[in-house]
Amino acid sequence: MLGIEHRVIDCEKEFEQKVISNFLSEYTKARTPNPCVICNKTVKFGLLMESAKEMGCDQLTTGHYAQIHERQGRLILAKARDIDKDQSYFLWMLSQKQLEHALFPLGSYEKQKIREIAADLGIESSDKPESQEICFVPQGHYSQYLKNNMISSDGDIIDINGKILGRHRGIVNYTIGQRERLGIALGRPLYVIGLDPSKDLVIVGDDRYLYKDVMDVSDVNWFIKAPQRQVKASVKIRNQHKGSAAVIKPLDGKTARIIFLEKQRAITPGQSAVFYRGNLVIGGGFIK
Repeated sequence: MLGIEHRVIDCEKEFEQKVISNFLSEYTKARTPNPCVICNKTVKFGLLMESAKEMGCDQLTTGHYAQIHERQGRLILAKARDIDKDQSYFLWMLSQKQLEHALFPLGSYEKQKIREIAADLGIESSDKPESQEICFVPQGHYSQYLKNNMISSDGDIIDINGKILGRHRGIVNYTIGQRERLGIALGRPLYVIGLDPSKDLVIVGDDRYLYKDVMDVSDVNWFIKAPQRQVKASVKIRNQHKGSAAVIKPLDGKTARIIFLEKQRAITPGQSAVFYRGNLVIGGGFIK
């Protein structure tokens, strides 16, 4: 319609190696990964951006709802104007070089306005509900996908004192904070509070055991100049988390300790922790 040459780049091999393999590997370690974060870093703004440069393109434009600002000589990722559609949480791994060659034109618009612009231009714009599922997991069936692609051993479900309460179907089917499908009836709600892959154990307990105020993060990526001392920020521990006030203490170049002012529920290893200062993303890391 626009008269722009359309090319297809086959990224299947790299997607398998960098995204899917990491996804499965994390589950074997009793961690809950977010593959979109890895895909953005290695495939969309990695392989695809390099392919664009080989074609002579200076910048890569995507439909992500996020913004890029410049502060003190550095490029800073920022939330989209449409907070309900904001995708900055999934982009925390991007480097300065990647931001330098990226454009997010939708980030300064409300989603409905984009639909109106598309309609005015005669571009087909679907009003169907948007998928929130992982693209390579059919219909969001995580358990079945993991079962089909991994070897997982059954094991014991124990309480915090080590008492055996039942059996599980493989720790890859469980995540911190889970209450459903435990198969245990003790007359009160029980939640997954820990996983031990070395012994194939699922540890359950009362809701109070899910609340913690300290966590460590690895593979930290800073958009601001890497701080040498502690900084304050609002930290999101999952995409739907609203963020909570915390102090971030750098431990070394790639790890940090997060101390929340209030305890947070179901901090989950493998998920991303993203650090915000207002609408700006100052950094992020993987929860250990």
